[in-house]
Amino acid sequence: MQFVQLLLFLILFPLIAAVFMLCIRKEIERILIVKLSALLIGVATVFLLFLTFDKGAQLVSAIPAEPVGLVMFVLEILIAVFILYLGLKHRKYVVVGLIVVQSAMMIYFEVVYAHSAGATSNLFIDELSNILALIIGIIGSLICVYSLGYMKFFHESHPEVKDRRNMFFCILFVFLSAMFGLVFSNNLLWVYFFWEVTTLCSFLLIGYTKTGEATNNAFNALWMNLLGGIAFAGAILYLAMSGSNIIGLDQLLASGKVIALIPAALIGFAGLTKAAQLPFSSWLVGAMVAPTPVSALLHSSTMVKAGVYIIVRLAPIFQSTFTGYMLALVGGLTFLLASGIAVSQSNAKRVLAYSTIANLGLIVACAGIGTYEAIWAAILLIVFHAISKSLLFLSVGTVEHRIKSREIDDMNGLIVRMPKIASMMVIGIAGMFLLPFGMLISKWAAIRAFIDAPYGFLFVIILAFGSALTLFFWAKWMGKIIAVTSDSKNIEGEVDRSEWAALTSLAGLSIVTTLVFPLLSTKLLEPYLLANYGKVAQLSQDNIIIMILMLFLLVLMPLSILLPHHRKHRHVAPYMGGRTTTHDMRFSGSLGIQKKTVLSNYYLQDWFGETKLRTTGIWLCSLLIVIMLAAGALPGVFK
Repeated sequence: MQFVQLLLFLILFPLIAAVFMLCIRKEIERILIVKLSALLIGVATVFLLFLTFDKGAQLVSAIPAEPVGLVMFVLEILIAVFILYLGLKHRKYVVVGLIVVQSAMMIYFEVVYAHSAGATSNLFIDELSNILALIIGIIGSLICVYSLGYMKFFHESHPEVKDRRNMFFCILFVFLSAMFGLVFSNNLLWVYFFWEVTTLCSFLLIGYTKTGEATNNAFNALWMNLLGGIAFAGAILYLAMSGSNIIGLDQLLASGKVIALIPAALIGFAGLTKAAQLPFSSWLVGAMVAPTPVSALLHSSTMVKAGVYIIVRLAPIFQSTFTGYMLALVGGLTFLLASGIAVSQSNAKRVLAYSTIANLGLIVACAGIGTYEAIWAAILLIVFHAISKSLLFLSVGTVEHRIKSREIDDMNGLIVRMPKIASMMVIGIAGMFLLPFGMLISKWAAIRAFIDAPYGFLFVIILAFGSALTLFFWAKWMGKIIAVTSDSKNIEGEVDRSEWAALTSLAGLSIVTTLVFPLLSTKLLEPYLLANYGKVAQLSQDNIIIMILMLFLLVLMPLSILLPHHRKHRHVAPYMGGRTTTHDMRFSGSLGIQKKTVLSNYYLQDWFGETKLRTTGIWLCSLLIVIMLAAGALPGVFK
């Protein structure tokens, strides 16, 4: 069983790379190991896909639970002790209380119930875990390569921050290992262990600079994710106390809604915290204080994807239940409100953060509905969001270092100053809201799923208004980037080669994924839906042809700007309603005084202010979560 060896390789090899990262100090050795490790991880995930894509779900019973489970339990206790120490040191007593409660629950389980609970298969592979593995292995590895050039420039620009790149890269690879373990684990205890490792890694990465703001934001992320960890531990403890002896994901999905609904609701709550859904969105926005690769890793390929992955995995349990509808409403409202907040943001990273929260909300809404059409849309959203958003985060990080600003208004005319980077950003932004890229196709599929679902009209309204807001903030940002100015010099030569490699690969991946989308649907999505729902969702052949034609037309736009003949075109002075203007954006004001023309976006703070919408979302979604958990506990009352 060659694929079993690949599963173990993908879980364990990043740990070996992490140990090397921690030990080495020389730059040349770090570059070599990171690039080689990234290549091997990427190749292994692709090879795993070729070995298993047509085999369906395959359970692995060859890995013994006892010794591995004991090691994981010891590591969990060590992680808890470490978090307890940090909480006491920084006087974060909420964190201290939460980690004590969570540890007590798992110790109680280990002492009383662990001997009678065991999964027949501890690892598995199916189409969904294959898709997540590709996202982790390819996008996560590219982010590691990008980090080589970025972190070198980061420490040169911020000498006040202690250079701890060996620790930084170590945590990146531990993160990748934990994510592989999470998506390949069938044993809920193993899923829980890897879940907690991602929580610890995100805490360490967010607080990397050790400034006061970074430390506070890291602890904010930590307590919210510990709250989800308690819910996850509660699900495991409930299953043990119920006498069902269920500890495998496959057993939970096959047990029926009477047994599975309460633990699914608890794990769904944990997924909401990890996916930064309202009222837990603030930790993801606060993560912006970390270096750009951390933002990209948390927002695109790892941390938040763990949250939506587990909810999508449990979607058959949520289907046609009141608990599922409440979960879907939390996601739907998060999508609508976060999209509105993104309109009011002028900081590019905050726009990306709220856009991430919004799109994750749409995935959660689809998973809560739980029909085969909704899950088709949810998985597509996961794939296309991961690629486009990682490209945008990394591009913004590169731009920020060169223009010394994250403000969208300061990116005016970026197509002149950094034409290649700007073209990649145009591809990334187009991937988020324009046809024929997959995000818009996925939203179309979500509308179809909502129409066919009970009470789906409410979700269609939410999706329509949320998508309109999405169109607004993406379009105004793209307009800034492609504005042509004549008074700026090209500063693109300063970009490191490792950054170029990652950005170029992600831009190409955005286009290639759109081209092979029909194959992705046929070979991975449809078999997964058929196995779990007995039905499939698919696009018609005419729609596929239209998508391909539109893709080629759309790609011509950024590429045409880079052609040599473009620079020979005559630039016309901007029209200012009759005022005489010059090519350097100046015009004659009153009394003949020359003034500079300043162009800025609408941010509509009065309508879409962050404080107002976020406060509304916190109260509404908190209420919905309480009802969701109550509905899981009392299914007979909530019908």
